[in-house]
Amino acid sequence: MGEILDGAVSTARAHWRTVLGISLAVAIMIQLASTVATGVWMRDNSGLQALETKAEPTTDEVLDALSGTFSALGVELLASLVGTVIATAMLTVVVSRAVLGRPVSTGEAWRDSRPQLARLLGLTLLVGLIVTGAITLGLMPGILLGAAGSEVAGIGIGLLGGLAGTVAAVWLWVRYCLSAPALMLERQGVLAALRRSAKLVRNSWWRIFGIQLLTVVLAFMISMIVQLPASLLAPVLSGDGIDGFMTGGVADITWTYLIVVGIGAVLASTITLPLSAGVTALLYMDQRIRREALDLELARAAGVPGYERPTDGTTPGN
Repeated sequence: MGEILDGAVSTARAHWRTVLGISLAVAIMIQLASTVATGVWMRDNSGLQALETKAEPTTDEVLDALSGTFSALGVELLASLVGTVIATAMLTVVVSRAVLGRPVSTGEAWRDSRPQLARLLGLTLLVGLIVTGAITLGLMPGILLGAAGSEVAGIGIGLLGGLAGTVAAVWLWVRYCLSAPALMLERQGVLAALRRSAKLVRNSWWRIFGIQLLTVVLAFMISMIVQLPASLLAPVLSGDGIDGFMTGGVADITWTYLIVVGIGAVLASTITLPLSAGVTALLYMDQRIRREALDLELARAAGVPGYERPTDGTTPGN
């Protein structure tokens, strides 16, 4: 676990111009779309304030609040999906070159990853549907019972089904978490990459789950620490003062507020994107080294003395 995390950080430090350039550009793209969408649909937050202050808001107020919220959220999710796919593809190429000790520029990473972007997008959507579908299937019996009139039974079955669906979703997420580097580095198709990930994860599920879970927790903590100053400063600069942040009410969303919060989000994403992508790519390589002697192929590709391809049938490196 420590070596995988150290490898991800070391790669980012050794190739910081390329890594930070990619992650910064993607973070700016995501946050720009999110900021503009939030500013367009949610600056007039009268609907949200009505939901907060009125005991019985009108139907129009509820629809106004929900329509603006879901519209902004939809644009943000779409931008995050596209940006994450691009960052994952390019950073995976950077990590694979770094393992060989070879530098790679941003332009080279883009040229190598561009042909696979459409497949990686489809793969990301498919994995998301699989994980979401597992949770939905778990909740469905409870929802159907509640709709049929058995509210108490529906709630109980829904809670149990939701728990079972969440466990299944986590299991599937770990099972297919190595599909992205398999698709990028082996030029696999979408379904072939899923099968490849399942094969590499087999008998190592708990180890990979622990490393991925720790990575998610670290990324979340880093993101919160980096964004906290911007979250505290945004209400002050936008005129609400620090009391608006402390009370937790619906603040007036101004462009100043959105820009300050957006800067914090960009900085957080710039740091966490390389960590997540690097850990996943190194986990993929680690599993192949353990099962397929990929280290010999990497040493040969890097030109390490003593690992040249033999002509007499002996095993390289012996």
